[in-house]
Amino acid sequence: MPEPETLALQPGTDVPNSVLPVLLYRAAFMPGPDLAERLEATFHGNGWRGLWRNGIFAWHHFHDDAHEVLGIASGHAVVQLGGEAGPEVELEAGDVVVLPAGTGHKRLSSSADLLVIGGYPAGQEDYTTRRAGEGGDDVAARCAAVRLPQTDPVAGDDGPLLRAWTRSQD
Repeated sequence: MPEPETLALQPGTDVPNSVLPVLLYRAAFMPGPDLAERLEATFHGNGWRGLWRNGIFAWHHFHDDAHEVLGIASGHAVVQLGGEAGPEVELEAGDVVVLPAGTGHKRLSSSADLLVIGGYPAGQEDYTTRRAGEGGDDVAARCAAVRLPQTDPVAGDDGPLLRAWTRSQD
């Protein structure tokens, strides 16, 4: 598997973001009618839990107590990462994005058939969704204190996430 793209986001005025990079796995999975099941099986097999099927909210939000994986099972979307000043990223079926705690994200547009499989590292399934501007003065510190995942949701025990997020904290 090729290394994922990494996006370093600066702290926003509306969302905390993270010193850890966002990881974008382009074409990590071959599209097909069973892609949702394959994403769920892979994420679950790699220790990511609290799996759900839905879309992406059309408002800036983040999680201050969990990291999140989003796998595009069908359709496509343009998602803004990092809050109002953040980059716009095009995602399509087979792509996976991993968001460190605090990373703002918002769906700007999507196809009618967009289906996202989401999940969280084991032990972080009871997450909080916060809108931009919420969380209080210590929100960035809470996000930074979220425990690192033990596995990469796509590649498992020795995946790129473990190397990228460990280097980011050195």
